[in-house]
Amino acid sequence: MLSVPHAGRDYPSALVSALRIPPIALRPLEDRHIDAVALAARQDETMLVAQRARAWIDLNRGEHERDPRIDEGAPMGGQPQSAKLRSGLGLIPRRAGASGEIWHRRLTDDEVMARITEDHRPYHAALSEALTAAHRRFGIAVLLDLHSMPPLGPPETSPRIVLGDRFGKSAMSRLVSRLEGVVRAHGIAVAINAPYAGGHILQRHADPRRGIHAIQVEFDRSLYLDARLDQPGAGLSTIIGVVRDMIDALADEALPGQLAAE
Repeated sequence: MLSVPHAGRDYPSALVSALRIPPIALRPLEDRHIDAVALAARQDETMLVAQRARAWIDLNRGEHERDPRIDEGAPMGGQPQSAKLRSGLGLIPRRAGASGEIWHRRLTDDEVMARITEDHRPYHAALSEALTAAHRRFGIAVLLDLHSMPPLGPPETSPRIVLGDRFGKSAMSRLVSRLEGVVRAHGIAVAINAPYAGGHILQRHADPRRGIHAIQVEFDRSLYLDARLDQPGAGLSTIIGVVRDMIDALADEALPGQLAAE
């Protein structure tokens, strides 16, 4: 199944009214239009696509990753913080790239809890339910968690797709190797777990020992967006094809022979 947690473009009025920067400045937080890639590549696979903007709440962070600098309900002092949270990218993002601080006021505990109960928990409940159903039906379940990233450097020398399996903790190595082969067959430079190894979605839902696997995929936005990294570009159809090949390869690796049989 497919998950697209960061491509949402729904910016509620409650979010806009609390901003200290223009809403357009939040776009660097979006996995811009990776949902268009996923929707076009999907056939009959189960897929969840978040509609709310990541600035509203980050579905790839745990509920505990609350930032005390902007969240009145966050634990104060003495609590270990992840690197993402320290950098301003916690459950409710505090910063948006070069635009800096997002909010002109602190958020109340009630406001944050409403986002957790209305958006974060339902998304993860749906993911869990779908993975459980797939595992019950096939004896194995595989989640492809799709994201996008800014270019990591010159395309001639930098990876343009990064596969993350939390350093072997979220998926069988043969599934990751199969995806790596698909990317290389398309002539695209690929890296594994560097600099993105996978976030809360993989940590929470993957359990390879039980046959539930999850892999995060980060696509360089210049592969499928225009020169401004804003709108779908000339490479969109190519990357749709890459994702479709990834899905087919994972299905074949998880259940050998099933594609031909069907």
